[in-house]
Amino acid sequence: MFIIYLMVVLIVGVLLAGQFGLLSGKQPNNIGVANERLKPPSKTRNSVSSQAHLHTDHEQLQYASIEPLPFKNNNAANSMQALVAVLKSTPGVTIVDAKPDYIYAHAKTKVLKFVDDVEFWVNPVKGVIEVRSASRLGREDFGVNRARVEAIRAAYIAN
Repeated sequence: MFIIYLMVVLIVGVLLAGQFGLLSGKQPNNIGVANERLKPPSKTRNSVSSQAHLHTDHEQLQYASIEPLPFKNNNAANSMQALVAVLKSTPGVTIVDAKPDYIYAHAKTKVLKFVDDVEFWVNPVKGVIEVRSASRLGREDFGVNRARVEAIRAAYIAN
């Protein structure tokens, strides 16, 4: 009986911690684009990046790699407008910063309020929108960041 009581207390404690923002983590101070690169993917299995290939010595290169978003009609401005519309309609996603060539958003889980950082940058040389999505906490995201980016990609392409 004690074990059941302890489990209930732990579950309620975790749920309350999430509701009070104790599981949201801290925003990284190096978000953004530097030298035409987004922040590298995490060293653990909790992020994806279309620029993972630029870090050939990365421990999670295979896991972290994801394709960038294609431009719509070879037009960066229209592509970013379409992406903003998709992000605004994506549950749990809040746009924090939107510039003509860069978008930074928070993706918050519904129950525990974990926050992931999601970035998009127009790469004019490649004619694509580079993407990075990373969990702030934990070592494993169970594919959540990849699934989110792929859902955004599908809505963006359909839009």
